[in-house]
Amino acid sequence: MAFPGAQGWAAHTPGGRGGRILRVTTLAVDGPGSFAEAIATRGPRIVVFEVGGVIDLQRRELRITEPYLTIAGQTAPQPGISFIRGGLVVAAHDVVIRHIRVRPGEAGAAKMAGLDFDAITTVRGARDVIVDHCSLTWATDENLSASSTRFLGESEREWMANASRRITFSNNLIAEGLANATHAKGEHSKGSLIHDHVNDVLIVGNLYAHNYERNPLFKGGARGQVLNNLIYDPGQRALHYNLIAEEWLGHPYSTGQMVARGNVMRAGPSTQELALFMIGGSGDVELFLEDNLAVDRLGRPLPQQGRYTTAPLKSERMRQPPPLPFGVSLLPSAQVQDAVIANAGARPWDRDDVDRRILADTIEGRGRIIDSENEVGGYPRPEPTRQIFVPGDWDLATMEPLKPLPRRAPLK
Repeated sequence: MAFPGAQGWAAHTPGGRGGRILRVTTLAVDGPGSFAEAIATRGPRIVVFEVGGVIDLQRRELRITEPYLTIAGQTAPQPGISFIRGGLVVAAHDVVIRHIRVRPGEAGAAKMAGLDFDAITTVRGARDVIVDHCSLTWATDENLSASSTRFLGESEREWMANASRRITFSNNLIAEGLANATHAKGEHSKGSLIHDHVNDVLIVGNLYAHNYERNPLFKGGARGQVLNNLIYDPGQRALHYNLIAEEWLGHPYSTGQMVARGNVMRAGPSTQELALFMIGGSGDVELFLEDNLAVDRLGRPLPQQGRYTTAPLKSERMRQPPPLPFGVSLLPSAQVQDAVIANAGARPWDRDDVDRRILADTIEGRGRIIDSENEVGGYPRPEPTRQIFVPGDWDLATMEPLKPLPRRAPLK
């Protein structure tokens, strides 16, 4: 498998295994030794970091178009690698991204300026992609998404084959999508969008915190499993499904599928009246809900299912769940909060102050949905650090360390 503990339909991607070791030696956005240069290199490659600190993307998206890539953020010296003022786009197959932080933010632009960044997203051509143990906050579009072309081909089978597929989002911190910021539509605090016809997607072990909605959203015909996630302080919606009829004119509706098991939703200061799962729009969905816990701020149960549509659609309850994706050991919902708090986000052994604050607020029932990164201290600006990458310290097949990594003091 890609690394010990890899899960889902993408679990056996080789990523960049066996390829060149490319060393990031500068925090400059491009040029010799840069991260941009490394991801643009052709052929299998493993990107390691000999610098720690912040890479300012300068209002750009970096696009991954070459396949067979492993981004090993765990190799960076403390404080790790954070990308700000932009985002990453995966438009290739067999890509593994681990232990990085992406914080787009408003990037100094005016409200509703149309500067819309996902922290990380996949697009058409992406398959066998794992985003694991990353911290994705302050996006002005979605924090973490699987996007695609809605109708490429002549049939539903072709639409699904050409969409992003075989995607795993595991153990990430997906938080504080900015509400009234630079998105052209206005309010846009969103966790994860799983676009129309994206399939074989696994969302497991993540912390969603302070996102108004899309925690996550599956759109028309999307199919996947949402397992053992902790959703804290959603605004209007937590899990939801929505096929938008206007976007499907001239096409027959596809039936989506969402399996949600062992998830925990806790209301917070920004939470409105909601149910764990909401269905809207115009398309049918096959649904399996099991052992999900949803409570208000006093610990009282919230509804498991609701709808925000009057269209004659069906939410068909499956009698039996599909098999669990590869590598998943499903936890009971009673164990999920502690497991996610201990494990989610980039470099759990070396969390930065942003992640530590979000986790502390989740534990203690604090925090809220925000409009700007400046409301919570602004972009991180740690001093740059340097450390030579030593191949002998790592299992180069999995990029797991062969000796313990230096730990930061735990949360108090």
